[in-house]
Amino acid sequence: MPRVRRIVGVDTARGLAVLGMVTAHVGLDDPDRAFPPGGWSQLADGRPSALFVLLAGVGLALLSGGDDPVDGTRLVQARLRVLVRAVLLVVLGTLLVLLDTPVVVILVVYAGLFAAGVAVLRWPRWALVVAAVVVALLGPVVRRQVAPHLEVTDARPLDLPAVLVGDYYPAVVWLAYVLVGLAVGRSDLRAARTHAVLAVWGVALVALGHGAAWAARLVLGRVTELTTSEPHSSTFFEVAGNTGACLLVLAVCLAVGTRWPRLLAPLSATGALALTAYTGQLLVIAVLGDEVVWEPTLGSWLAFLLVTLALCWVWHATLGRGPLELLLHTVSLRAADVAPDVLPARRGAARDASDEGAGDPDRPVAGAERPR
Repeated sequence: MPRVRRIVGVDTARGLAVLGMVTAHVGLDDPDRAFPPGGWSQLADGRPSALFVLLAGVGLALLSGGDDPVDGTRLVQARLRVLVRAVLLVVLGTLLVLLDTPVVVILVVYAGLFAAGVAVLRWPRWALVVAAVVVALLGPVVRRQVAPHLEVTDARPLDLPAVLVGDYYPAVVWLAYVLVGLAVGRSDLRAARTHAVLAVWGVALVALGHGAAWAARLVLGRVTELTTSEPHSSTFFEVAGNTGACLLVLAVCLAVGTRWPRLLAPLSATGALALTAYTGQLLVIAVLGDEVVWEPTLGSWLAFLLVTLALCWVWHATLGRGPLELLLHTVSLRAADVAPDVLPARRGAARDASDEGAGDPDRPVAGAERPR
């Protein structure tokens, strides 16, 4: 398969998502601030993980041809690569859950959403957008109806109810982010027009999500489970607002990355090593203890951010792919080796061809290729 060209802006946005999740885990809380409402820490609550998942959709698109989708054998290869990566992510996510840190690990849900994207790799952009809207509208309702009848445990690895309708990353809702990301990835991400369109849609969706939630509160006189836009509420309003914020961040990263890629080198390196960086911070939390999450300090938060940036930058500049990224790449690439075999010529093939099938265009020729 042809090598996927990395896009600096996409890696930069993924780097911001990783650092945002680090901030959500070990950053300072400031809920008493009047501006922004709920404090600056709320900006890192839910939105970075939504950006991480939306970029999974972009990654699916890039793995399968970007704005020129593959087909035939290449499509089979792309689907196999995605499925193998999903399996590896489930294994890694399960191991990270078993560390028993105070962090809700996203990787198992992420893997499930990644695998689900295989079914829609050939869908046109308009169909992906329509599907995303349907999921964002109906997913929260389905979750509210189903979750009370299931035993949902977010801290239990490989718990199907938690994956589908859990409190933090319910797949029945978060699939919308993957579908939007896949639609975005089917665009020319290096074009200025694409950056402008993403920014416009970002502003519109932020206004829709948070503005409509505010209007619903005024009309109803209260906030309900389906009309809030609070982080991790997984409502239509939160999904719309988060999607808008993600598109804005991605638009800015793509625009800056196209013009000044070197300026973004530390962030884009962190995005290129996103899985390693995400896993690394959880390992460090497990070593340091729960206090680093429940009782964070400015020093510990800055240390997490700066060390993550520095290590990823140096590693990427000297060694290239991160260790976990290299594992996923190598295993999935070998698993997707479905090139047809060249069969040896049969004995007597020339006599068979002349006696039995000469001149028949539909008859297989000796030594022809066949798929495995």
